[in-house]
Formats: sequence, C-alpha cells, structure tokens
Amino acid sequence: MFIIGERINGMFKDIAQAIKDEDPRAVQEWARKQDISGARYLDINTGPASKDPVRTMRWLVEVTQEASDLPLALDSTNYDAIEAGLEVCKRPAMINSVPAEWPKMERVFTLAKKFNSSVIGLAMNEQGIPKDADTRVALAMELVACADSYGIPMEDLYIDPLVLPCNVGQDHGPEVMMTLRQIKLLADPSPRTVVGLSNISQGTKSRELINRVFAVMGVANGLDAAVADACDHELIESIATSRIIMNIDIYCDSYVDVYRKQK
Repeated sequence: MFIIGERINGMFKDIAQAIKDEDPRAVQEWARKQDISGARYLDINTGPASKDPVRTMRWLVEVTQEASDLPLALDSTNYDAIEAGLEVCKRPAMINSVPAEWPKMERVFTLAKKFNSSVIGLAMNEQGIPKDADTRVALAMELVACADSYGIPMEDLYIDPLVLPCNVGQDHGPEVMMTLRQIKLLADPSPRTVVGLSNISQGTKSRELINRVFAVMGVANGLDAAVADACDHELIESIATSRIIMNIDIYCDSYVDVYRKQK
C-alpha cells in the first residue's frame, strides 16, 4: 500500500490562501514535506477557493512540479480542470476520480488513454454510495468493463469502495473490507484499490488512531493505496509494519526507511 499525499488541497486554509494570492510557497513546502515523508503521489485539489478551477489546476501542477518530481493525482469533479492539469504534467498522472456513470466514465477514460493516466473509479453512481458490498462490487465491475473497452490496463485502474465516517456509517466498515477483497476477483490481472483514508475518521475525536487502524486493516484486505496524511509518521510506520506482517515486503531492520524510499 502506498500513500497519495492529501495536503495540497484548497480545503486547507493555507493552500486556499496560496491559491487566492497565487503564492507558491505553501504549496511547494507541502510538496517537499510529503515527498520526504514517503508519499508516492501528490494529490492536487483546487478546492472551493478557486473561481477558475481550470487556471488554478494548471498553476498548482506547475508550481508543485517545481518542488517535487513525484507524479500527481489530479483531484476534481471538473474534468476541464483535470484536462488542463494533465496537459502540463511532466509524468503520467492519476485522475481522481470518476463514478460509475457512463457519460463521465467515457470522458475520463478518454483522457486517461490520451495522457497515459491512471484512474480512480468510485463505487457509486447517480443513486449515491451503496450500503452493501455486493452493490459496490457490481459498480466496480462497470468501471472495469469501461476501462477495458478503452484499453486501460487493469493495473492503472484504482477502485475506491468509498469509506464513510465511522461515527455515522459504522455498518459500512465491514462492507468496505469485503469489497476490497472481492475487487481482486473481477479481472486477471485485477484492478487496484484505493480509499480516501481521512474519511473514516471525519468528525471523530481520535482521528489519527482511527486512520492508522483502518489502514492496517486495509492492507490485510488487499488495499493498494490511500489518499492520506503522508506526514503522519506513525501512520507510515503502521503501514510499513503491516506490509512486513502480510509478507508483502521483505523484512530488514530498517524496513520503515525502505518503505519511505520506495518511489
């Protein structure tokens, strides 16, 4: 499991101010910090601070790439903004994200094919987030089928089963874990899996602890990636340790440092 650093997001006050002022310092500081801490991708989200998401996404991509060579995950429901960001990405990027809705899938997978991008697909449609694993898996299969029709390799498709906060959707937790396991049976090779990790703890008093435990459980159930706080060192240590226990990585005494350096 690897981390997609969540911090360059206009929902955070310092990034919102940076976008408003077009001051790259906060953006580039977080790019460097997440890179050093062990992120494999950097998530780029204009958030609500921008009046022109297309222009802002392009600017965020350009200034982030001045500070880090990590590939980017372009995070927006505005596909014009994502396309603008893809046009200036120096490395193949990740599109975050698309629901299992055919017009949107067609737009996103066309972009993915054109720009050689990975895609995060959401196990939801116009009716919202399903409660049970079976419906989530059925929607994941629609994403798999559409990706395949556009010639997108399964290893470039990441399915997000969609995590709800445990204080309001506690009964979704086991369904998400079951979905993670079943997604691996949808194709050969199988699509990958991803979650927005901080969603599980939203509105709770023990956010870091809940995030860390969920991440470890996710690794045990086949989770491949998470949009998360790459600067939470205990989270990184927990993930690295779970990968050793699950025999994903080879043990050495410096296995946490090795995990951080795996780019």
